[in-house]
Amino acid sequence: MEIFKFEHPNYLLLLALVPVLLGLFWLSWRQRKKALDRFGEAGVTRNLMPARSLKRPWFRFFLLLAGFSMLILALANPLIGSRMQEAKREGIDVMIALDVSRSMLSEDIRPNRLERAKMAVSRLIDKLDYDRVGLVVFAGNAITQVPITSDHSAAKMMLRTVSTNSVSVQGTALGSAIERALSSFSGEKLENKVIIIISDGENHLDDPVEQARLAAEQGVVIHTVGIGTKSGAPIPVYQGQQLSGFLRDNQGNTVVSRYDEASLRGIAEATRGVFRHGTGADMGLNSILEEIRKVEKDTFETMVFADYQSRYHYFVALALFFLVLEIFIFERKNKWLQKIKLFD
Repeated sequence: MEIFKFEHPNYLLLLALVPVLLGLFWLSWRQRKKALDRFGEAGVTRNLMPARSLKRPWFRFFLLLAGFSMLILALANPLIGSRMQEAKREGIDVMIALDVSRSMLSEDIRPNRLERAKMAVSRLIDKLDYDRVGLVVFAGNAITQVPITSDHSAAKMMLRTVSTNSVSVQGTALGSAIERALSSFSGEKLENKVIIIISDGENHLDDPVEQARLAAEQGVVIHTVGIGTKSGAPIPVYQGQQLSGFLRDNQGNTVVSRYDEASLRGIAEATRGVFRHGTGADMGLNSILEEIRKVEKDTFETMVFADYQSRYHYFVALALFFLVLEIFIFERKNKWLQKIKLFD
């Protein structure tokens, strides 16, 4: 198993210049074409300039762009780690329980409650340092999407796949989410473990506060984030990618999903955790992270990649290849090579 990363990823931002340069070249080519059109029709100018090629300038420019892109990748210094070694780390085990019920599709929070929560959780994972993280998703029941792991990249990758289809049974079972999160922690001791529940709080199926008290008896702290607005919003129903309407009850009335603070606040208070109303880009998770930092860290063993090897020279070689090749491609046709129909 190997892992690939860049030592200086900020240099990759320079790749944004590639489409800009492409656009500028296209505008320049278009201006030159307009200037030639003023002298006469395309057939006439082609006869007047038989050595002119329309495709060679573009080919040369793409070679320059390729060489420029390879140099940027070389500056970022790609690294490959192929050897793993055991290391001791200090951190907290954090299990995130994310509501994926259909009410999380409500758009009182843009683009919708679920997508906004996923973005905030992804940013939180980036800030967890050596803390281990896991992910439970729940609706009418709960499943472990990501067991406790120190591989934050894998956790974020799995987070991106989460949708309202991740759990087949609809509803909102906050108690089941807590029970599943507790069982997903590794080891027998649960002291200094943290659960973060992100939900609109509409619990319909069980008693989450009682389950939270059982978690508190084992030393687990639960922080909660409420997402949504008190005025609420209808729940959209999609057929494929198209909005087909909004969810209705048995009487034909449109169901409005309203954010319920009481359940989530009660869960947090039962475990001496904190409750936050999810607002802003971080959805209140930054302040919860400050609370996590106060928890005594555990020491655990994990496997980490060691002896990263630089691979920048491959990209330098490719850049030189493209740039040297560009030198030998002339914009005008060569009379000795006209029989080779490489460009025309």
